[in-house]
Amino acid sequence: MSGYPATARTNGTSPSRKPSRGGRFAAEWLPPLGLVAVVIALWQGATTALQLPRWLLPSPIDIIGAFQTSGELIAAHSWITLQEVLIGFGLAFVVGVLLAIAIAHSRTLERAIYPFVIASQTVPVVAIAPLLLIWFGYELLPKVIVVALICFFPICVNMVDGLRSVDPDLVHLLRTLGSSQWQLFTKAQFPASLPFLFSGTKVAIAVSVIGAVMGEWVGASAGLGYFMVRSASQFQTARVFAAIVVLSLMGIALFALASLAERVFLPWYHDTRK
Repeated sequence: MSGYPATARTNGTSPSRKPSRGGRFAAEWLPPLGLVAVVIALWQGATTALQLPRWLLPSPIDIIGAFQTSGELIAAHSWITLQEVLIGFGLAFVVGVLLAIAIAHSRTLERAIYPFVIASQTVPVVAIAPLLLIWFGYELLPKVIVVALICFFPICVNMVDGLRSVDPDLVHLLRTLGSSQWQLFTKAQFPASLPFLFSGTKVAIAVSVIGAVMGEWVGASAGLGYFMVRSASQFQTARVFAAIVVLSLMGIALFALASLAERVFLPWYHDTRK
């Protein structure tokens, strides 16, 4: 009879244990949070040691002070920018998905429309934004269109690739069983395209904030882009950095929501990648 404990007799290997929730959190978040803390500490130390003027490079403490003194103003402009982002992204999502379905199912539409989809990304948005300002004024609509133009392309292109990535053997099987075109789409093509759609969605939602700010830079009466332009003209650099922090957090939060939606609607895909 062996003197070894029973739990050790497993083909020479110890049983694997899944890390706890706290361990997973530490492994995922401590490295980036630690890097951010180091950068902030070095930033604060450099501005203090070099005695840089606040209008040139404010310290992290100055930026926190800008949140304290202009918090309500920043929040009001942030809400305007968030509206532009959400409406523009929603419009791009609907149009991009519908157009991708049409392109994937019709060679004629593909030859007619796909070149214009690609051409829409070759024209700088900065060149289009002034025209939108002339046509639609300083209200919400021009910024929504700019956001939609930026978000539309990755959604549409990824969706087209996803619809064409379906397993040919599955398509032949469904056709052999007498499936209609609608059943073929709902049972095979659309499920196969969902991972591609979410990939394009995450890219689009991340850059949507950039589109909103670009539209506000060209011409606006509210929004974080407008707030940054006004603050920079008054040499209130700390407020500019505060707006940048809010925009970064907004983009990260929206990307996280898109990733969460991917986990909810595609748990099998998330588990496979993991």
